[in-house]
Amino acid sequence: MNDDARAFNGLRPRLHKIAYRMLGSIAEAEDIVQDVWLRWHAAPREAIENVEAWLVAVATRLCIDRLRAAKIQREHYSGIWLPEPEMTDPSATPEGVRERADDVSVAFLMVLERLTPEARAAFLLREVFDADYDEVAEAIGKTEAACRQLVSRAKAQLRDERPRYAVPRETHLRLLQTFAQALERGDFTAINALLAEDAMLIGDGGGKVPSFPKPMVGGRRIAQLFYASCRRYGSELSVKLVVLNGQWALLRFVEGKLESAQSFETDGARIVRILVQRNPDKLARIAVAHCNS
Repeated sequence: MNDDARAFNGLRPRLHKIAYRMLGSIAEAEDIVQDVWLRWHAAPREAIENVEAWLVAVATRLCIDRLRAAKIQREHYSGIWLPEPEMTDPSATPEGVRERADDVSVAFLMVLERLTPEARAAFLLREVFDADYDEVAEAIGKTEAACRQLVSRAKAQLRDERPRYAVPRETHLRLLQTFAQALERGDFTAINALLAEDAMLIGDGGGKVPSFPKPMVGGRRIAQLFYASCRRYGSELSVKLVVLNGQWALLRFVEGKLESAQSFETDGARIVRILVQRNPDKLARIAVAHCNS
């Protein structure tokens, strides 16, 4: 491996993290990283003073272009669009998982959809990846003053949209373990008791499988939905606790096939929101990873 390839591979994880948070898609993030590699391979080295800054800038601009192109597609997306969930590296340390949970959670990536591509890039580079404003400016091709304004507006826009509760990781896990046990027993009373009265369920079927065109609101309604699945599939339905996007989550299987990946927000005592990914295209990597585990 030559020095150029070694330098790129050392920064590949950072480029992937930026692209995934920008796009909410693992496949698209991988495409971006590959495109950056091709441009890096062809770029004249004498014109590059800072390799990391150059690679980050190229990745960021490619993501902005991709988001602009995807805008129309997402406007015509069937139902509600949710990010593609990502399995957390099982070898990651608890500290590492905790550090990245807030800035890569499915809920957070969904909130970022409200920002323009440039605002999303500026916010992520500054607030998540700790880039200086001169680096942000170089990456998105704007002045430092413009970038400061973009970040300030993005923070204001996201302030009321981010998850409402900061719950200890252990508390979140215990609640999900209890919920999973209630699902496996098909215990409606227990399922209902674990859901807040105003709980919300948001599903993404991508037009490939049935899902709800708008959020379902009401703990009892959501409990009835889960209970109906328990009654319908019986012993053919199972759930598994996993870490998705840095947080404990559930995978649900029907007849041994992955049916959904479910991310949860809780207030520490009850579940307040469930984000259900059912689009088979967005479950494909998790399904393969589970089969190979």
